[in-house]
Amino acid sequence: MGYKVVVAGATGNVGREMLNILAEREFPVDEIAALASRRSLGTEVSFGDKTVKTKDLDTFDFTGWDIALFAVGSEATKTYAPKAAAAGCVVIDNSSLYRYDPQIPLIVPEVNADAIEGYKNKNIIANPNCSTAQMVVALKPLHDRARIKRVVVSTYQSVSGAGKEGIDELWDQTKGVYVPGQEVEPKKFTKQIAFNVIPHIDVFMEDGSTKEEWKMVAETKKILDPSIKLTATCVRVPVFVGHSESINIEFEDFLDEDEARDILREAPGIMVVDKREPGGYITPVECVGDYATFISRIRQDSTVENGLSLWCVSDNLRKGAALNAVQIAEVLGNRCLKKG
Repeated sequence: MGYKVVVAGATGNVGREMLNILAEREFPVDEIAALASRRSLGTEVSFGDKTVKTKDLDTFDFTGWDIALFAVGSEATKTYAPKAAAAGCVVIDNSSLYRYDPQIPLIVPEVNADAIEGYKNKNIIANPNCSTAQMVVALKPLHDRARIKRVVVSTYQSVSGAGKEGIDELWDQTKGVYVPGQEVEPKKFTKQIAFNVIPHIDVFMEDGSTKEEWKMVAETKKILDPSIKLTATCVRVPVFVGHSESINIEFEDFLDEDEARDILREAPGIMVVDKREPGGYITPVECVGDYATFISRIRQDSTVENGLSLWCVSDNLRKGAALNAVQIAEVLGNRCLKKG
């Protein structure tokens, strides 16, 4: 016997990817429901070799359903996730709404799968921010070996992190640069994204950091270790899919770059591609559609006592969102619900 699974937000980038990955990984689904807002009602979405018509999220009854993957944003989640949870359906939420609630586990399965038992508090599990997810996958095995003191990370985040509007704006602006009279003014982003980079993701906070940068700090502490100090600069770049990160790590103990490379090669969810030659590294274009978090450019940092630098790339719609949510569902099923 398998699971009755709901995907809420099934017509969005992440929702469609959730359906794809459930099918790809052969998650034991007995019945699937694809939910969307009323304006998308009846839209057909793919689930493996089947097509599924979307139902209305507003009127859907979650009673009797086992797991709901939510990809609808914080406002809608605030309304519908408690309804699903109260009906006995475990919610795995991709929005930021519940990430910082101490009663709700925030999970990256390769890092803190044991926290899954906390779902019983509210019948809700939080999925982390896309930029945090891939980073902690890389940090965890190194932290286990040498204990991380401080991390400095600069992100290069693709426009798909801002949804379909972000993808469309990059596409339209890029064409507009070459076609006189078809120039496109920024709407989704604060400045032109085509042929540009924007050091601003989410809203600004009082200390000068952005909410995206704050999320990386708070989530790393919750998922990995509250004692880690982290500073982030998050930048939107003209890439359609795939987030990249330049990560500088300071450890309590010395860790040789060769040992670090070996540790990362053995770690779950990681693929090391690190040849010190032209092209001997992974870029966002190459990671699209892949499950792995790719690590390249591993090297010693001689400016601090125990330092390493590395380059981290992952498909943000997959490991950064949909894949991580499905992996959480797999852990939930194997350890807690035990069906299928």
